[in-house]
Amino acid sequence: MLKGRNLVDPRDFTTEELDSIFAFTKEIINRPEEFAHLCDGKILGTLFYEPSTRTRFSFEAAMLRLGGKVIGFSEPGSSSVKKGESLADTLRTVGSYADIIAMRHHKEGAPQYGAKYCPVPLINAGDGGHQHPTQTLTDLYTILESKGSLNNLTIGFCGDLQFGRTVHSLIKAMSRYENIRFILISPIELQVPEYIKTEVLGQHGLNYVEGERLEDVIGELDILYMTRVQKERFFNEADYIRLKDSYILDLRKLESAKDDLAILHPLPRVNEISMEVDADPRAKYFQQVKNGMYVRMALIAKLLGVR
Repeated sequence: MLKGRNLVDPRDFTTEELDSIFAFTKEIINRPEEFAHLCDGKILGTLFYEPSTRTRFSFEAAMLRLGGKVIGFSEPGSSSVKKGESLADTLRTVGSYADIIAMRHHKEGAPQYGAKYCPVPLINAGDGGHQHPTQTLTDLYTILESKGSLNNLTIGFCGDLQFGRTVHSLIKAMSRYENIRFILISPIELQVPEYIKTEVLGQHGLNYVEGERLEDVIGELDILYMTRVQKERFFNEADYIRLKDSYILDLRKLESAKDDLAILHPLPRVNEISMEVDADPRAKYFQQVKNGMYVRMALIAKLLGVR
């Protein structure tokens, strides 16, 4: 039963609970008209302390397609935050108006802190470089849809693995499935943080290797998860300029990839995937975007207890 629960970390839910969300997601995709009034009378609060179009629109579209309504802000400067209101008070206040809240925050750990004060279910829509659990649910569903299983996969993460919160969340989530192998491809400066290696990969005894060249390993992959180098996470612009085009996936690099490789990307992309790849049947990233809305529909309905 997920009614009334928070989603802060992708490991907040059991494998069985994730399975129930994915099963309901598939029902919604197959018969969306049946669920168009599932959340009539319900309100989603969207508190975005950090810029986002894709995730915010996805949450808002999800609630509107369920028949509910949306309130909130996309710029904290236009809210009482500008007057100095604390995160706890903002959540208490908006939780008095809304039935469920989706919050993105630039500070890592803000959702864990905020969940103590939020009177309604709180969904972490991304906190700093830490977690992005609803993107993780989207990624898991897209992998399941593409491969038919979440077990027995070799997954390559390529790009900014240091600041890529979607990478950190997906590694944690995949750690519970069987026979998973990770190949981590990045410049040395953007390698996966040490806590992911010790607290997740090490503790679970997961099989992983690190490298810098995508060309050397692309033929081994079942899933290729590309990420952009995130300009907003760098303190030194010169470092960003030096690293931003470290990896560009094009059709030439895909010549040695498996025919059933699935290419994912949390988007937005900059230069890391050439547009010529978009027409390749292995490119799943735009389907991934659409899946995100349906997964969020299923999640909202489950947390509200209307399904």
